[in-house]
Amino acid sequence: MESVRRLALVAAAPLALLGLTAAPAHAVTAVPASGPARTAPTTSQVLGAEVVTLTNEERVRAGCPALTVDEVLTVASVRQSHYMAATGDFGHFGWRGSTFLSRSRAAGYHAVAAENVAYGFSSSAEVMAAWMASPPHRRNILNCDVKSFGAGVRQAVNGTYYWTQVFGWR
Repeated sequence: MESVRRLALVAAAPLALLGLTAAPAHAVTAVPASGPARTAPTTSQVLGAEVVTLTNEERVRAGCPALTVDEVLTVASVRQSHYMAATGDFGHFGWRGSTFLSRSRAAGYHAVAAENVAYGFSSSAEVMAAWMASPPHRRNILNCDVKSFGAGVRQAVNGTYYWTQVFGWR
């Protein structure tokens, strides 16, 4: 059976054109090694962290600053990946017709720039190579004006991974 891989993207107009105001980003902070016992990260968390690293490597190589991981954009990314994995409905529209703008706002982030989604890639390196080979996705990743992002990955029951990146202006 031939494997299917898909990419999709959406870029938002600057928020000023939409009449929206920007909310502050909520940066993810490191958790000290000491303290209560922690569970091992899930495969999805590891893959998401790899997407973060690979995205920032591409940005730095292109002369852009590395992005800050924003926990709210990560939540929005994970929610979209979860929706796609749970329903098999691939794209930028989510539960009840939500968009990356509405999902990010609902999570508490109002300065959203763009979203990349993909499915069918079995590794972070594969999905990043596909996004970088696609001019619109590459443009989102290498937009030096965006400051933060979140990455989400979820695996469907059939084993297919669904990938999401949401980029923010702040």
